[in-house]
Amino acid sequence: MGSMQVNSAVSTGASSWQSRQSQSAAQAAEKKDAGPDLYEMMRDAREKAEATREKFNAIKPKPRYGDAPMEAYSRLARAKRPSEVNAAAGYARRQIARLKAAKQTDPDNAKRIQAAINQLQKAVQRAGKKNRELDREKLAQDRQKKLIQEKRTREARRQKQELLRKQAMRRIRESGYLREAEVDNRMQSHIAAVDMELREQAQKLASSIQPSMESVAQQYAADSAAMALPEELPPAATGGEINLQA
Repeated sequence: MGSMQVNSAVSTGASSWQSRQSQSAAQAAEKKDAGPDLYEMMRDAREKAEATREKFNAIKPKPRYGDAPMEAYSRLARAKRPSEVNAAAGYARRQIARLKAAKQTDPDNAKRIQAAINQLQKAVQRAGKKNRELDREKLAQDRQKKLIQEKRTREARRQKQELLRKQAMRRIRESGYLREAEVDNRMQSHIAAVDMELREQAQKLASSIQPSMESVAQQYAADSAAMALPEELPPAATGGEINLQA
C-alpha cells in the first residue's frame, strides 16, 4: 500500500513539472508571436543602417585628388611668360592649402592626398626653375638681336639654333612632368583600391571572429529566460519503485 502511494506521488510530481514546462513554452511562443524581440530589432536596425550608408556612398561623388597636380602642370606647360608661370604656381599653392584641409576631413584617403600635395610642391619648384629658364632665353634673344645688328650673321645663326634647342628640351621636360603626374595619379588610384579591399577583408575577418551583436543578444535573452524559470527537479526515472515494506 505504501509503495503505491509513493509511486502515485512521483507520477503526480512529474505531471506537474511537465505541465509547468508546457506553460513556459507556451508563454515563450506567445512573446515571440507578439512582436520582434531584442536581437531581431538590433539586426533590422543594423541592416537599415548599412543600406543607408551604401546608398549614400553610391550617390556621393568620389573626390578626384589627382586632378589638381595634372592641371597645375598643364598650366605650367602652357605658360610662355613669367606672369603666366607665376599664375600656375599660385594655382598650385592654393591647391596645396585645399588638400591639406581635405587631409584632415578625409583620413581614409590621406596617402592619396599627400601624394597629390607632393606633386604640387614639385610643381611650385619647377615653376621657379622655368622662370629662370625664361630669363636666360630672353637674354639669349637679346644677344641674337645684337649680333644681327652688328652684321655677325654666323654667330647670330648659331645663337638662334642653341636657343631653339634649349626651348625644345624645356618643352620635352615639361611634357614629362605632366606624364609623371598622370602615372602617379593612376598608381595612387590603384593603391587606394587595394587598401580599401584590404580594409573590407579585415572587417569581415573581425566580424567572423568576434561574436556579433545578434548572437550576444540571443545569448542574453536565453540567459534571462533561464533565470526567470523556477528551479524544478526532473521527473524520476520510470520503472523505479520505492518499497517501504522491505
